[in-house]
This record gives sequence, structure tokens and C-alpha cells, in this order.
Amino acid sequence: MPKIDIRRPHQLPLAEARAVVDKVAARMHEKFGMEGQWQGDTLSFSRPGVVGSIAVASDAVHVKAELGMMLAPLKGMVEQEIRRKLDEHFG
Repeated sequence: MPKIDIRRPHQLPLAEARAVVDKVAARMHEKFGMEGQWQGDTLSFSRPGVVGSIAVASDAVHVKAELGMMLAPLKGMVEQEIRRKLDEHFG
């Protein structure tokens, strides 16, 4: 399974960074049917073909995901979109 592993530093307070991730997760649910659940400061998410997590720390956000075989050819595009969203919200 192709893996995505992106760490992005940020300057936001932890609560604000977590709120941003929550907002992005709500959008992922609307757009892609992605289900998410917080466990501490880590949001675990999944949908058919994708499983991953977004860990929020006081100085960085860490996105990890595993793509199923159907999405494997789209890994580059998915990774680029994640980086774009991180830049938009944490850049």
C-alpha cells in the first residue's frame, strides 16, 4: 500500500491548530464521506481505500495515510493536495 507521511510545522496555539484540523475533517466528510474520530490530539480517519491520521502537536501537524490499491495511482495527486491544504491553513 502506498503511504503518505507529511509533517508541517506551525505557529498556532494547540487549540487553534486542532480547530483547523477539525474544520478540514468536516470538509473531507462532506466531500469524500471520510469518517474521523479524535483520540487525544490525533484525528484518525478512514473511508474505503484510505486510512490515516492527523496528529496535532504544539509545533507541528503530522499527516499519515495509507492508500488502497484503487487510489495507488493517485498518490502524487493526493499528496500534492494535502500539502496545498497544509500550506493554506498552516503556512
